[in-house]
Amino acid sequence: MPSNQNQSSNKEEHIIKPYARKDDETAMKAVTTIHIFHNTYKSPVCQCTHRVPAVIFSSGGFTGNIFHEFNEIIIPLFITSRHFRRRIQFVITDFKPRWFRKYQRILTHLSQYEVINLAGSEIVHCFPAAVIGLRYHDNLAFDATEIPKGNSMNDFKHFLGESYNLKIKTVMKMENPRLLLISRRKTRMILNEDSMVKMMEELGFEVIIATPKSMSNLDHFANIVNSCSVMVGAHGAGLTNELFLPNGAIMVQVVPLGLDWASSTYYGRPASEMGVQYLEYKIEPEESNLYELYGQDHPVITDPMSIFLQGYRAARAVYIDGQNVTINLVRFRETLGEVLDFLETQFV
Repeated sequence: MPSNQNQSSNKEEHIIKPYARKDDETAMKAVTTIHIFHNTYKSPVCQCTHRVPAVIFSSGGFTGNIFHEFNEIIIPLFITSRHFRRRIQFVITDFKPRWFRKYQRILTHLSQYEVINLAGSEIVHCFPAAVIGLRYHDNLAFDATEIPKGNSMNDFKHFLGESYNLKIKTVMKMENPRLLLISRRKTRMILNEDSMVKMMEELGFEVIIATPKSMSNLDHFANIVNSCSVMVGAHGAGLTNELFLPNGAIMVQVVPLGLDWASSTYYGRPASEMGVQYLEYKIEPEESNLYELYGQDHPVITDPMSIFLQGYRAARAVYIDGQNVTINLVRFRETLGEVLDFLETQFV
């Protein structure tokens, strides 16, 4: 509001950036500030009066990465708005058309009203109440004690099943082991992927290779994930798709050098709450391209923590952006043996 319009002596203003990762300075730079005024200006004339509350949030931040989209927007949005039973109006700042199209099914299952693009609306909207910002609990996580009605990850997965019309609830409904391999094309690539796929097929798996392009249409890809009993991939955002696996499925995360904590925190621990069995394949130093690049005695190999102590950017350049892996097929075959043993128990 212009500063010369009917100011009150009881001026009070609150500033909020409606994005979950408020502790991340990089993400918050892409989030528009919302100003809340109390007894400051004369209220403008309502041009569109709504009968339901608004939930105001940003689709900025780290939009474009499926982990961050679910972790900081979709799950917090579910936590914040599910109990309104679709009688809620979404008002989005930093509106991203591609993000909106990608998650339109979820948005329409949480609200029966068309979303309002705040930047694209030139009229004055009035609401009986508003929630500004979204509740965030932890990485791909729910704290049922803090949620109205006690919604949990199980409730969220049920909601995803309804939103995307997922047919398979449990691997017990599946006849043959179907394995989805998340294929990375830029960083943390599995360099001997073709040999790995051949071995998987020899063990009896029907293998589906998921490329970044095939994963871009979530409406379609969610059902592909749901049709699989196993998902395998190197640490990265694509593993967020474990959300669509049926109960009793297995997710095998290939853990590159130096990424133990991130692998467990972002994808390992949340898996059990999703009803997914989690296995890790931690590579040996010799399986990383960093071994040849730096040598066996370099701190990058022998002491990754010392690199992380140099700062996140330094560590990211090495372990996240600069690392690829060549899987030891003999060792990995043993991991797949564990997968098959577990799947057999699901059919007893």
